[in-house]
Amino acid sequence: MPAQPADDGLNQMLEPGSTIGILGTGQLGRMLAAAAAKLGFRVETYGPEISPPAAQLANEHHAADYTDIESLRAFAHRIDAATFEFENIPPETVRTLIEEGVPVRPDERILAVCQDRVPEKKFLREHGFATAPFADIQTAEDLEKAVAEIGPEGILKTRRFGYDGKGQVRIRPGMDLGAAFAELNAPSIYEGLVEFDAEVSLIAARSVSGDIRFFDMPHNDHSGGILRISTVPANLPIEAEEAKSSVCHLLEALDYVGVMTVEFFWSKSRGLIANEIAPRVHNSGHWTHEACAVSQFEQHIRAVAGWPLGDPVRHSDAVMANLIGMDAEEWAMLAEDPALAITLYGKSEARAGRKMGHTVKIFPKS
Repeated sequence: MPAQPADDGLNQMLEPGSTIGILGTGQLGRMLAAAAAKLGFRVETYGPEISPPAAQLANEHHAADYTDIESLRAFAHRIDAATFEFENIPPETVRTLIEEGVPVRPDERILAVCQDRVPEKKFLREHGFATAPFADIQTAEDLEKAVAEIGPEGILKTRRFGYDGKGQVRIRPGMDLGAAFAELNAPSIYEGLVEFDAEVSLIAARSVSGDIRFFDMPHNDHSGGILRISTVPANLPIEAEEAKSSVCHLLEALDYVGVMTVEFFWSKSRGLIANEIAPRVHNSGHWTHEACAVSQFEQHIRAVAGWPLGDPVRHSDAVMANLIGMDAEEWAMLAEDPALAITLYGKSEARAGRKMGHTVKIFPKS
């Protein structure tokens, strides 16, 4: 498929010493800031928190609300290009920077898709992906109808927000559907239960010039809605070329620049079933830092800066494990393993279900 260049008003490469702005200040922003510094860029972060993880590695931090237009305009005048580290940034925030002449990669078009699970599922289907059966739920009556049509087992999720298992109710036969709807008390989506053998993710990157590269698919293990372990190679008989082709079409339809992840369920009988899009670097790709010459973080910064993409080839097998909640308190024991790479996110408080860091162990490539 021929590469089609992005058209966001800046097709030249940013020189080292230029400043990249990051909207959002969590651990993904922190690792993006480290990757940007490795390539010689300055980083300025923007978000409402005073001293968040990403700001600890940035040259400057701007603590302001995402809807503060004057602060956003001032931020825009300090940076040469921008990106975001999570998908719940208001589209108007991105549009403000663009109107001030700053290329934001990716731009706000992907946010209109990813911030609401119903349009996201429709978008995936329009671009050739199989998905779970789903229905838009506005009332308890809608839920009753959807359960009757789709089946009595599934997941009720809020259409907006919600991550790591939050904002969800598992629906089972015989449940009080009115109580389930009242528990979320928000516009929701009902997704029929998908029987699967494994969960995997496809991490892609598209450059300003339209070049598209893929990292290897990891096998992802979840518990309680939270990713616990990612393993590469996945060692599953997955035919990924069709999924890669669909992701290419999706990236080009959005004129997308940067790293994007699509999460999948996989079954022996049905193949790959798309779950959701993450318009950013992804937790299941953290192993790329240790097991690839160019990590997902550097790949994203290269795209944001207008540089050519690096080769995402994997030189080692790897197992990435998240440190959840109090797991990070075991840092001293983890440090005793000389072959274990440890990344801690600089968060001040360990809470149940909160990602505090991760470890990666690499092995000779099989």
